[in-house]
Amino acid sequence: MTDAIFIKGLVIHARHGVMEHETEVGQRFVIDLELYADLQESSRSDKLADTVSYSNVVATATEAFKDTNYRLLERAAGAVADAVLSVFPRIRAVKVTVHKPHAPIAAIFDDVGVVLTRSRHG
Repeated sequence: MTDAIFIKGLVIHARHGVMEHETEVGQRFVIDLELYADLQESSRSDKLADTVSYSNVVATATEAFKDTNYRLLERAAGAVADAVLSVFPRIRAVKVTVHKPHAPIAAIFDDVGVVLTRSRHG
């Protein structure tokens, strides 16, 4: 069984990047989260206590993403995945997509970013 909660299009201003102006001024990033958990109990009980609060996940992800200025998106996405798995024991795995729509690339492009999937071990 694969149940999931998703949060798409979370916009966060942060100062991640390799270039000096990225760490000084910052830019807009967009994060998508897929949270894999057993939702069987909450689908029957209709109780928030039996699931994962979207609001709490957003707060945790935002804090983890903005907490430190990372050079690489891979590290920033990893910080979000680590925080989500650490704070929410009901979540078995998390998929974090970080979009960097204004990456300093000398080309016309629609999107650039990273996707990480992390799971709880043991």
